[in-house]
Amino acid sequence: MKSEFEKQQSGELYDAHTNIFKLFKKEANAFLMEYNSLPYNDAKERRDLLVRSLGSIGNHVTIGTPFLCDFARNIHIGNKVSVNMNCSFMDSAEIRIDDETMIAPNVQIYTGTHPIKLSERLNPQWQTHNEQHFVMTRALPVHISQGCWIGGGTIILPGVTIGKGSVIGAGSVVVKNIPDHVVAVGNPCKVIKEIEEN
Repeated sequence: MKSEFEKQQSGELYDAHTNIFKLFKKEANAFLMEYNSLPYNDAKERRDLLVRSLGSIGNHVTIGTPFLCDFARNIHIGNKVSVNMNCSFMDSAEIRIDDETMIAPNVQIYTGTHPIKLSERLNPQWQTHNEQHFVMTRALPVHISQGCWIGGGTIILPGVTIGKGSVIGAGSVVVKNIPDHVVAVGNPCKVIKEIEEN
């Protein structure tokens, strides 16, 4: 029988409030409390804390504060990445941000989702184990490819990949994959032009 962690890793419905996830959240909360309290110019301590807490992190990475995340351990960031202030990365599944990417303020990235049908969304074990969550969750990874620019206030939904070199306009809600080298905007986010690279 699969554990809730194994179900999560394979993209199946799982109970997000079992002990392993409570531990991950506790660790992430401690990281966030410390990270968000550090002075802006304390670059070495900020860097050391990110290296210890995130899944992986490259060189020349900045993450502005305040910053929020779910587990921290599922966030993987490449080289030369700028994440501006007040971003929320809900990393139940992997969030992968490739090299040379800019993420503007107030960007939200979600990997957790729930069934549409109420009968599937409700946790059948809740009545007898009500320390668990009353709904079931599924976690789907998000991938932001190399050289992207994600505009302020963008929301990226579970399972989305944004293609290399693409620009997402401010305030967009990205509900499906975006191809390489395009500008895409809106709710739902749609391609409005191709970017011709020299």
